[in-house]
Amino acid sequence: MKHSTRVALITSGGDCQGLNAAIRGVGKTLTQYVDNIEIFGMYDGYRGLIESDYSYMEAKDFSGILTQGGTVLGTSRQNYIPGQAIVDQDGNDVMPAMMDTYTRLNLDCVVVMGGNGTQKSAKLMMDAGMNVITLPKTIDNDIFGTDITFGFQSAVDIATNVMDYIHTTASSHGRIFLVELMGRDAGWLTLHAGIASGADVILIPEIPYDLACIEDVIERRKKRGRNYSIIAVAEGAIARGDALLSEDERRAIKERTEYPTISYRIARELQEITGQEARVAIPGHYQRGGPPCPYDRVLASQFGTAAAHLIIEKQYGYMVGMQKGEIVPVPLEEAASKTKFLPPDHPLIQSARDVGTGFGN
Repeated sequence: MKHSTRVALITSGGDCQGLNAAIRGVGKTLTQYVDNIEIFGMYDGYRGLIESDYSYMEAKDFSGILTQGGTVLGTSRQNYIPGQAIVDQDGNDVMPAMMDTYTRLNLDCVVVMGGNGTQKSAKLMMDAGMNVITLPKTIDNDIFGTDITFGFQSAVDIATNVMDYIHTTASSHGRIFLVELMGRDAGWLTLHAGIASGADVILIPEIPYDLACIEDVIERRKKRGRNYSIIAVAEGAIARGDALLSEDERRAIKERTEYPTISYRIARELQEITGQEARVAIPGHYQRGGPPCPYDRVLASQFGTAAAHLIIEKQYGYMVGMQKGEIVPVPLEEAASKTKFLPPDHPLIQSARDVGTGFGN
């Protein structure tokens, strides 16, 4: 006869700030309110569940980690076929191995913390018969069903700081500077950091850009005596002409291009048409690193404690989200159904336009 509640914790996908705060929120709440609780930390994302690589977590393991960046459990990215299967690098279905660990440990629930892909793969785990609760973690803020994800605000703070520093060197040398930020599919991070740092142009995936429109902003600044320009570029920014092509055609062009990223292409083109020196700065994984900002510590703690209460109430199959300032359970099938893109008519975009920020269109 089963006498204990058994829970596994998984941090999956790219790391970000706030994961340890979320782990702490789940663990401390369960150890406080549940008698005979057993918590297992799965190592390196889904790999731990697939290979039965885990450790038993005691109450002390949840202390002293609130302010730490990264994840004490480690993480990794796991391949999956959307809507079909979670697979290894050879394309083999790993669900049987995951289910074997789940069954042998006699788990009541698996708490999975991750981004868009993780929500979709967690839905497959739920469909296979596992009790699952997820937490929305990504610096991209693109998970459907929640207004905000933990990790996002910390990344905005870092990206903003980078552009604040770039302003001084750009103005000193009279250069165009392109700061390329993370955001392959959605422009939330670039928009927020661009507004916060006073970027002159913000380029996001949801609004294909026209080079002539960017040039217009630069030339207007020159006429006003501003000899430099700062352009915030999401890594997924796309030219208007390229946006009309098929995905296969865009991939073929990318494979042939001499430019390592979109920002280098834009910099070369702007330098040629404006005659002004253009440079690129890419903070890259700095945006994911370091301790979580206070906002993310609070948010991740809220999400973690809410997940613990769902476990206590045996309410499985949900992602914990925030909607209109309230922590709410979101059906996992809803959270995994789509990506939360940045609407081109979002009020923040209009606010940026109102102060003269260009969007390349």
